[in-house]
This record gives sequence, structure tokens and C-alpha cells, in this order.
Amino acid sequence: MQIVKGTVAVVTGAGSGIGRALALALAREGCALALADKDAHAVAVTAGDAKRAGAGTVSSHAVDVADLAAMTRFRDEVKKAHGRAQLLISHAGAALGGAFEALAIDDMRRLMDVDFWGAVYGARLFLPLLRTERQAHIVTISGIFGIVAVAGRSADAASAFALRGFSEALRHELGRGAIRVTTVHPGGIKTDLARSARLPAKIDAGRRERFDRMARTTPARAAERILSGIRRDRQRIIIGPDARLLAALARLLPVRYGRVLDLLFPVRKTRGNAGL
Repeated sequence: MQIVKGTVAVVTGAGSGIGRALALALAREGCALALADKDAHAVAVTAGDAKRAGAGTVSSHAVDVADLAAMTRFRDEVKKAHGRAQLLISHAGAALGGAFEALAIDDMRRLMDVDFWGAVYGARLFLPLLRTERQAHIVTISGIFGIVAVAGRSADAASAFALRGFSEALRHELGRGAIRVTTVHPGGIKTDLARSARLPAKIDAGRRERFDRMARTTPARAAERILSGIRRDRQRIIIGPDARLLAALARLLPVRYGRVLDLLFPVRKTRGNAGL
């Protein structure tokens, strides 16, 4: 789709990271923005910066995407403030690291509620608005763990693979009509999400340092790649040299790529569990 002045874009997770970078990039294009984040202060700051960057009408919404009622209110607020929606970007997400036996089931359930169900709620609620447009686009961001499953990130892989599967099935259902669907798979991005990922105490404390060495792509660069992909109707966007390497590895060694990943993402073996 064409991203032009006046395009109404809905962005969840707009308070930080790629979501914030996307909001500012869209603002510079003169888009109208409906920005959501669970952190009311953070999304308000992004909204203010977006206005100064040249955005049209900007609305700021404190929303927990895992709450269907809250997402329904958000949809209604967007209709009232903007009257339409042409671009839906589901960026809101969480991260949860650690060997499976060390993870609490409640934490895994919450991760799925945010990463997977948040995007599903957004698509279901905004599809009627998107269907009224000559051109519209849905973008889901599931990360590289929607392509490769790494030891120590079983929860992230579960939610990311689910989101990728849902998005691709939705793309096939919508066909080549007015609404297009793009899945985005960033690798290491210099965002607070990865650094604040919940890691059980038993997990190797050096993992964050290893991530920092790999996370070389900035949110602004990722946002640039995503908007370029939308304009070019890319069905899948892989961001970062690390992500491209891992995706290629999964294609070449679809069953045995885990042996290589064990060297890149070593996990301290654990016994027992964190309870249910």
C-alpha cells in the first residue's frame, strides 16, 4: 500500500522500541496516528514527539492488548478519533527467557496473551474498518523466534510461531484483495524489550551480554525496513544480519539447525521446575 499524508495508522506497543520508531517514521510521512501502549506515559511521550515530527491527528491510548475488552474500547476510540484505519501494526510484545522447566506456567500464559492474542484481537476488531478502504495493510511482528526455535526461549518460540502461523493463514484467507498481511521477523534489535526479558535466576547471567553483542540493528533502521516492505508489498520481512543468517540456517538444516544454535545460544541445563 501507499503510505501518504493522511494515512491513518494504528500502532500498538508504540511507547518504545520499534513501535515508537515506526510511529515517528509514519509521523514524518504526515500520517494520522492512533498509538497504543500499556505504559500510558511512554505512549503519551511518543504521541507528543510524533506531533512535533509532522503527524496529522494523533491519539494516545493506554491499552493492555491482552485484554479483549480493553482492545474493543481502543477500536471504538480509534473510530471516534479518526473515523477509519488503513494500516494496523501489532508491535506490542513481551519476552520470556529460560529453560522450559524453570519457567512458571502463568508467565508463559501471559506471554501468549500479549504476543499472540493481542495481535489476534487487533486483527479481528480492526478488520471491519480495514475492509472499507481501497488499500489496507496488517503487520505483525513476531521476531526471529517465529522462524527458528532456540533452546532457552521455548515460550518466545511458542508465541512467535503461533503468531506467524495465524498471520500467514490470514494472508491466504484474504488472498490478493485490498487487505495485505506482512509478517516481520527482526533479529537482535537494540530495544528495552530484549534487555528486560524475564530470565529465571538459574539461567546464565551472561545471556544479556551475548545478546547486546548481537543486537546491532537500531529501532529506527528496523522501522525503515518495515515501511519499505509495506510499500513493496513484502509478505515477510527479515531484519538484521543475524536474523538473515538464522533464517538461512533454518532453510538449509530444517531439522538439525539446533546443533548450530546450541553454540550461539548456550543454555545452562536445569533440573526441576518453577512450579505451575
